[in-house]
Amino acid sequence: MNKPLAGAFLAALLLGAGVSPAAAAESVQVQVREQRQVQETATQDAPAAKAVTFAGTVALSNCSGSVVRSPDSAPTDPALVLSNGHCLETGFPGPGEVLVDRPSTRTFTLLDASGNGVGTLRASKIAYGTMTDTDLALYELTSTYQEIESAYGIEALELETAHPVAGTAITVASGYWKRTYSCDIDGFVHRLKEGRWTWKDSVRYTPECRTIGGTSGSPVIDDATGKVVAVNNTGNENGQECTDNNPCEVDENGDVTVREGINYAQQTYNMVPCIGTGNKIDLDREGCGLPKPTS
Repeated sequence: MNKPLAGAFLAALLLGAGVSPAAAAESVQVQVREQRQVQETATQDAPAAKAVTFAGTVALSNCSGSVVRSPDSAPTDPALVLSNGHCLETGFPGPGEVLVDRPSTRTFTLLDASGNGVGTLRASKIAYGTMTDTDLALYELTSTYQEIESAYGIEALELETAHPVAGTAITVASGYWKRTYSCDIDGFVHRLKEGRWTWKDSVRYTPECRTIGGTSGSPVIDDATGKVVAVNNTGNENGQECTDNNPCEVDENGDVTVREGINYAQQTYNMVPCIGTGNKIDLDREGCGLPKPTS
């Protein structure tokens, strides 16, 4: 409806300037063609969205996860698996607790694009884990990226290095349930409180991503780039305020908001600088935004 109205308005302007109806019509047609050419060129130049699949995701015994790499990770580096701190086999880390380089033999089922289990990966250690400021776990595997790709034809998901943007179309890919959830980033939460834990600058989804138990640790993937921008971790189940399974939002002024049925994730861009040579976690590297052990 708007396009014909715009064309009529333009023709009226041209007629008022003393141009003949035929010339006005021809001028409108030329401008319409030019607009279409600009739109087609913009569409052709725009990067094509990458289809989000299950390739590179993993299923844990109780959660979801994914094989991830930083932009600087080498094919011969031991691969990393990303999940939540509350998914660790050692139990929930307490407030202020940070785990680094803890031995682990945990196994993960690697999925292909269709969600089929194609192999078993094994951890050598918990490289990093915490529920302080964020809800994050990184496992170092006994296999390298090169070995995983050679054996299963599956590449790791790349971690985004920049802060995500509100309005971005995303997909939460759960390896545990072999199910995806599609929505947008609705915004960011100054502080997200759940029980004893507080998380900073959390991602809030639009209502379409109604994630459930077992989706914890799922990668949150930018639909346009295919990169991981966050890790799925919680949601307000029944409208309670700041209790377990019912996180609340706290703004800069301390005001509390409860959004029943809304789900959240923790950003991952700030952990990329913490991944050093050989995929080793170095919390002293410049730009590393992860909490350090207190002792």
